[in-house]
Amino acid sequence: MARLLITGGAGYVGSHCVKSLAAAGHECMVYDNLSRGHREFVKWGPLIEGDVRDAERLAQVFGAHAFEAVLHFAALAYVGESVLDPDRYRDVNETGTRTLLTAMRDAGVNRIVFSSTCSVYGKPETTPITERTPCKPMNPYGDTKLACERMMDDFDRGSGLRSVRLRYFNAAGADPEGELGEWHEPETHLIPLVLDAASGKREVVEIYGADFPTPDGTAIRDYVHVGDLADAHHRALNYLLHGGQTVALNLGTGRGVSVRQVIETAEKVTGRLVPSRTVGRRDGDPPELVADPGKAKTILDWSAGVGGIEQIIVDAWRWHKTRNQGTVGSHPAICRT
Repeated sequence: MARLLITGGAGYVGSHCVKSLAAAGHECMVYDNLSRGHREFVKWGPLIEGDVRDAERLAQVFGAHAFEAVLHFAALAYVGESVLDPDRYRDVNETGTRTLLTAMRDAGVNRIVFSSTCSVYGKPETTPITERTPCKPMNPYGDTKLACERMMDDFDRGSGLRSVRLRYFNAAGADPEGELGEWHEPETHLIPLVLDAASGKREVVEIYGADFPTPDGTAIRDYVHVGDLADAHHRALNYLLHGGQTVALNLGTGRGVSVRQVIETAEKVTGRLVPSRTVGRRDGDPPELVADPGKAKTILDWSAGVGGIEQIIVDAWRWHKTRNQGTVGSHPAICRT
């Protein structure tokens, strides 16, 4: 089993991955500044508080521990925020990654699994999206992630630092055991917003556009269970530990779900009304983003297997109720006559 450094391991996807890796016997050490992560999510290994831009702190950590690989989740990840504050995103995401890669090279650690995103593709002309789809990010967030991938190519050529870049589509759901879940401040992701509306914490969920060229007029996205993402990271780590080469892989189900379908499924799962309001489209929102996950199947023997959108919402709702004890249930149950 390997000793691992997990940057951003107190965050949403990172914490789920730490739990999965620890269960498999790996020694996990979480490195996080807790600016977006949660101390409560660090349960399966020690927390080392630090920033990925802090070269001196990273040198201390790598000097004190013989890591076999790094899983890098630490980043800012709000598309809208990145548009308003691009310099901060370039500082945290790009400078942080460059500082981390330099520390790894200096310590002789040559394997990294990177949390990337389908935002690197921008607004593709065709779907499903393969890894051959041109990368044309439409916002600073996606641009910083692509820049980090290119840095990893440079470090691979220069010092043999190999990477697996996992390009998530829409991460969703929660730990089936209810110990972890989606917790962002502020929350911008559709499923938690829908569940907030179902529970009465939010008056209404906004639908950004109902005039897309899709069957019901709302945007279609590929929702992948966070448990499946954790499994993919575990497989990517094993791939590198056994001599795998640098590669970028899409992580998705290959199946699209519309905004209205998410709302309808949430009403079915919760038994509660989800009030919604249609507003204008957001700039740059593509009608449909769906992955072709075939390369991940070929390279990692990975495919999404936890379940579809209903299971995602079942698990998310369980976490939502656990986290919001005493506040869930203020909205009336659905009555269809």
